[in-house]
Amino acid sequence: MLAVPKSQQVKSLVGIWRIDQLISEAPDDAWQQLSCGDGAKGPSLFNWASAKLPVIDFFDGDEPTHRRWVLARRSIKRPDEIAYYLAYAPTGSTPADLVRIAGSRCAIEECFQAAKNECGLDEYEVRRCPGWYRPVTLAMLAHAFLAAMAAAAGL
Repeated sequence: MLAVPKSQQVKSLVGIWRIDQLISEAPDDAWQQLSCGDGAKGPSLFNWASAKLPVIDFFDGDEPTHRRWVLARRSIKRPDEIAYYLAYAPTGSTPADLVRIAGSRCAIEECFQAAKNECGLDEYEVRRCPGWYRPVTLAMLAHAFLAAMAAAAGL
């Protein structure tokens, strides 16, 4: 699952479209109200539209195990606010599965923010790959250790 800008191009064998153009052409019944997880005030409800992209034989093979998807999240209160996603999911995935995965992004962002605050994840200078991997790996290892210790202590 990857959040993309509205100008993201979606390519297939029959053409290239911007993702916002594809979603704007979706019929009204393509949108369904789904929760992407529980927030501080209960379920996070949004209107979601999704579509599987066509199989490309030379890329996906004869029996594809995964499919590409286009996904859009529209605010219920402000319908002009739309977020766009591209996904690559196992063949049996449903739109509800994709929505659940998109909702897990908040927990991941909170984890990175905690690692920045507690372990100095944002205190490095990038000049080369080793200069990025070493401090990031050490900070994430320290954060995992602290999280495990807090869980063991019942905090």
